[in-house]
Amino acid sequence: MTQGTQAAEVVTAHQDVHSEQGALRGEHPGRAKDPVIKARGLAWLEFEKTDLDRTEMFARDFGLTVHSRTPDELQLRAARSAAPCVVVRRGERSRFVGAAFEAAEARDLDRIASATGATVEDRRDDSGGRSVSLTDPTGIAISVVHGVTAAPSGPLQEPLTWNIAGTTPRANATQRPPREPARVERLGHIVFATRVFARALDWYLENLGLIVSDFLFIDGQRDRGPCMAFIRCDRGTEPSDHHTLAMLLAPEAGYVHSAYEVADLDAMAAGGEYLRERGWQRSWGIGRHIQGSQVFDYWRDPDRFMVEHYADGDVFDSSLEPGWAPMSASGLAQWGPPATADFLGTRPSPSLVKAAVEALREDNEIDRARLMGLMKAMKS
Repeated sequence: MTQGTQAAEVVTAHQDVHSEQGALRGEHPGRAKDPVIKARGLAWLEFEKTDLDRTEMFARDFGLTVHSRTPDELQLRAARSAAPCVVVRRGERSRFVGAAFEAAEARDLDRIASATGATVEDRRDDSGGRSVSLTDPTGIAISVVHGVTAAPSGPLQEPLTWNIAGTTPRANATQRPPREPARVERLGHIVFATRVFARALDWYLENLGLIVSDFLFIDGQRDRGPCMAFIRCDRGTEPSDHHTLAMLLAPEAGYVHSAYEVADLDAMAAGGEYLRERGWQRSWGIGRHIQGSQVFDYWRDPDRFMVEHYADGDVFDSSLEPGWAPMSASGLAQWGPPATADFLGTRPSPSLVKAAVEALREDNEIDRARLMGLMKAMKS
C-alpha cells in the first residue's frame, strides 16, 4: 500500500482545514494521553545581555515598554501582559536563559514538582507567585509559574478601519497609520532548535500537556518521523494560539526566535518602517505564514537574537488533530519575499560547521541523512 493510498483512508479533523494531509496510521498522535498538567500559556522569557542600554533602546523601538529598570536588570512589558514578558539581566555574555509557562491552577505546581522530582518555591520577585524550575531534554531552563500578580493593561494601538469591496464603513476620512513603534500587545510564542527532537517533543506534551497543531517532515523521510512541530496549549473548547511553542530538529540547539503580537498589518508595517529608519536589521518580511497563518515581520535585536512582530494568527480548540506537511523554505509563507538566508540560518559560519560536526559525533537524532535532508529542505 502506498503512502498516498494509506493517507486517503485516514480521515482527520485537519483534512481540508489547514493542512493538505493528516497523519498516517501509527504516526505520532501529537498529544499525551495523560499529561501531568495542562499549561495555560507562555508567561515570559529570560535573557542575559551585556548592554542593557542598547537592549532597552531596541525594545522601545520594537514596541515593548519598560516595566522596571535597575543597573543590572531590565523588565519589559507588553500592553496586555499580566507581568513582564521579557526579563533581561546583565551578564558577561549575551545569551538566552529560559522560558516560563503559566500553570492553570496552583495545585498544578505540586503535580509537576512531584512528577519531575523538583520543588515548588516562592518567587523572589515583586510580582510574587510560586514556581517550579525544570530543564527540558535540550538543556533549556523551563519554569512553571502560578500566582503572579497581574498588572493593569497598558494603552493599546487601535486597528485601522478598512474599507473592503462592498463594505465601506470609513467615509470622508483617510488612512494615515502613524510612523511609530508597533505596540506589542503580548508575547505569543517561542521557537527552539534541538538535536533530540522526539525526546523534547514528548517532554513538553507529557509534562506541560501541550498539543501539536502541525508537524513538518523531511521529504522522503516521513517514515523517520517529524522534524518540526508547532505546538499549542490545550485549553479544551477555548481556542488557543496555533502555537505557543515550536521546535525543530537542527544541529545548533537553543533559541531560534520569539514572537510578539501587534494590532494589525498597518501597525506592523508602519512599525517596521520606524525600525528601519532607526537603523535596525530586518531578517525577513513582511509576509503571511502557512502554518499558523500569521502575518509576520522578523527583526534582529542588537545581540542578533531574532524577534517577530505578528498579527492575525490562527486559533484552535483541542478538537483539531495535527496536520502534516513536508518541510521546505518555500513552504514557510503563503506570500511575501523569499525566506532569507539570515532567517533560515543557512549562511556558512564557523559556528554552524562546528555545530554540525558535533551533532554528527554525538548520540542524538542528527545523522548524515537527516542533516542532508534538512539542508535540502532549506533550499527548496
